[in-house]
Amino acid sequence: MAIIDYASARNLALMFFEQAAKLGDKPFLWAKRDGTYQPMTWREADRQVRALSRALRAQGIRPGDRVVIVAENRPEWVIADIAILAAGGVTVPAYITNTVADHIYILENCAAKGLICSTDKLLRNALPAAIHSSHCEFVIALEGDGPAQEPAIRFQSWDEALKTGEGMPDDVEDVAGQRGRDDLACLIYTSGTGGAPKGVMLSHRAIFCNLYSAYDLLLDLGLDDEVFLSFLPLSHSYEHTCGLFFPISIGAQVYYAEGADTLAANLQEAKPTIMTAVPRLYEVLHGRILAGVERAGGRKRDLFMKALELGRRRIEQPGSLSLGEKALNLLLDVLVRRKVGQRMGGRLKAFISGGAPLNYEVGIFFLALGVRLCQGYGQTEAAPVVSCNRPLNIKIETVGPALKGVEVRLAPDGEILVRGELLMDGYWDDPEATEKALIDGWLHTGDIGEIDADGYIRITDRKRDIIVISGGDNISPQRVEGFVTLQPEIGQAMVYGDKRPYLVGLIVPAPEFVESYAKDKGVAPDLAALAGDKDFRAAIGAVLERVNGGLSNLEKVRRFVVATEPFTTDNQMMTPTLKIRRHNIRKEYQAVLDALYEGKAG
Repeated sequence: MAIIDYASARNLALMFFEQAAKLGDKPFLWAKRDGTYQPMTWREADRQVRALSRALRAQGIRPGDRVVIVAENRPEWVIADIAILAAGGVTVPAYITNTVADHIYILENCAAKGLICSTDKLLRNALPAAIHSSHCEFVIALEGDGPAQEPAIRFQSWDEALKTGEGMPDDVEDVAGQRGRDDLACLIYTSGTGGAPKGVMLSHRAIFCNLYSAYDLLLDLGLDDEVFLSFLPLSHSYEHTCGLFFPISIGAQVYYAEGADTLAANLQEAKPTIMTAVPRLYEVLHGRILAGVERAGGRKRDLFMKALELGRRRIEQPGSLSLGEKALNLLLDVLVRRKVGQRMGGRLKAFISGGAPLNYEVGIFFLALGVRLCQGYGQTEAAPVVSCNRPLNIKIETVGPALKGVEVRLAPDGEILVRGELLMDGYWDDPEATEKALIDGWLHTGDIGEIDADGYIRITDRKRDIIVISGGDNISPQRVEGFVTLQPEIGQAMVYGDKRPYLVGLIVPAPEFVESYAKDKGVAPDLAALAGDKDFRAAIGAVLERVNGGLSNLEKVRRFVVATEPFTTDNQMMTPTLKIRRHNIRKEYQAVLDALYEGKAG
């Protein structure tokens, strides 16, 4: 393992070159080729970074110029990012789910000079945006045939760009060395859960602060030759810092997951030691494990449920296990928990959850099964991690204490405020929004919380998302939605009720439930058709009654409507990190939701 000196590191590009010089022919980045994972060594990555960086300068990139990346998680994404930084530029990650309009907005807003894109499929949206932009001068495409006709913009393939760079003098480190810790490293646009995205300006310093904090946190695990499985989009600040630059800083290997459907297989293939992801992933794993246990039935199911029961009691009620139960619990480590660990690859030291609130029931489920799951908290504006549970002292109902080098305090109204080198420099070309977010050196997060005697932070509400019903009571929609989506019959949910007398819900049934119901009734598993089926709605209603039994009167979902399609990134109802876009969902279903209060629906 090669650890960099976080305090003296000048910039992220030089950090990479330092690590590549130490690690040479050791494997670095793993991606699927011809059905199997193939490695790219540190030396090969270094060669491509240098070539591409020189090619970017040949295209006219100068210090401070912005270059957009639109690509799936893959080794070339990393090469492009570091090459941009080494040329003195600023990386602007963009989601592959962006529309042409989304790309135009980002390219124009940050006046990007270039675009690096991966495939013909992604170029369909990205290339028209680049041509439309009044600032973008060139496009580099990783693969594919490119446009059918000569585009009205300089166009170069990845291989052509590398060839161009290879023919130039190797002065890359000299050029990279001209950038310092306080220079801008990346411009990451928020995913826009509440409106138009804002460009968050993150310096090398801010990211280094996060890297050092993460290193301090994970030292408790005994860092060695670590292996990461990268699943979240690299265009998200969480994966960009924790799944890209942190592994580089400790000389780790990174495998790129193929997608959600293949994640279980990828865990077996990569055998990761550390993995960062959003709560939705853990919810999916939770559901799949339970479904598998139910299918197995019999003794396997009984042993599993006993392991879950005793594991949970050991955590929630320390000292409550009898001598016999302790002995049985040890036996269940071998019969159940070890097998669960093998499903995660067999070497997992910790899952890290962030990006959204983790449902307590999901968190305690994994801990009870011996899978270390540490919930953290952060924002893009904080590069992005603010706090995280310490691996050897987990309070899963919290997001842990502030990381080393980070200050956290509560405002009089309970809002969480953050200070430290990790903070953004502001929002790109938006001084008004910057002044509202950064006040006297403190980031106003918009989250409401509590801090216990040990310094562990509990998030209780989100200022922007709080529902204030007509009686004046405040309700956290995420808490209610968490209980609803924990049910196996429910895939997604959004509750609504601001300035209304009670909560109503928009429900997306789980695909398995839709298929099962349709099979029993002998009808097609068409969600749009079933949404109006009286018996189908009654079945969903029974599930909500079950949920309501565990909620306070204010939190109960009194009426509901079944959505005609799932919330996805394609229909713009979900962000690429799997958080629901409330404003878009409300826009689509506003009339139906309002009708629930008028007795015309539900």
